[in-house]
Amino acid sequence: MSSQRPTLVLGIGNILMGDEGVGVHTVRALEQEKLPDSVTVVDGGTGGFHLLSYFQDYSPIILIDATMDGKPAGTVNVLHPRFASDYPRTLTAHDIGLRDLIESAVLIGPMPPVTLITVTIAEIKSMTLEMSPAVQAAIPKVAELVREILINGKASPVPA
Repeated sequence: MSSQRPTLVLGIGNILMGDEGVGVHTVRALEQEKLPDSVTVVDGGTGGFHLLSYFQDYSPIILIDATMDGKPAGTVNVLHPRFASDYPRTLTAHDIGLRDLIESAVLIGPMPPVTLITVTIAEIKSMTLEMSPAVQAAIPKVAELVREILINGKASPVPA
C-alpha cells in the first residue's frame, strides 16, 4: 500500500446564503471536470467537526471559502496558512469557523499542507441561491487556480 495520501479539494459555504456559498459552488463546478484519480473533491457545506477526518486522510488540502476582508467582492486570494491564526476570521454562516476546525485538527495530528483560496464577498444574504455577478465571475478563476495547483503544486500570484 502506498503511503502517498490523495489530494483533497474542499469547498466550504452555505449555498442558501448567496455569495457565502462560493466554495461549494466552486467544488460543484470542479466535480464536472476530469481531475486526476488522486484528487477528491468534497462539498464541505457549512463546515463542522465531521470534516476533521479529512485532515488525517488527505495531503495536501486545497480549501475554498468566502471571506469578508474589506476588499472588492470577487477578489481572489491564495494563502498558505501554517497556523490557525493565519486563517481569516470566520463567517457567521458556518457552523464552526475554519480556525476552529484547524485548531481541532492540530490536536489530532500533524497538519497536511493547506492552500486556502478565498473569495471576497460583500455581504451575507439569507435564503437566496443567487450570487452577485462579481462573486459568480470568480468561480472560473478559482477553478483555474485549483487546476494549476494540482498540476504544478502551487498557484501563480493572483493579480491585485
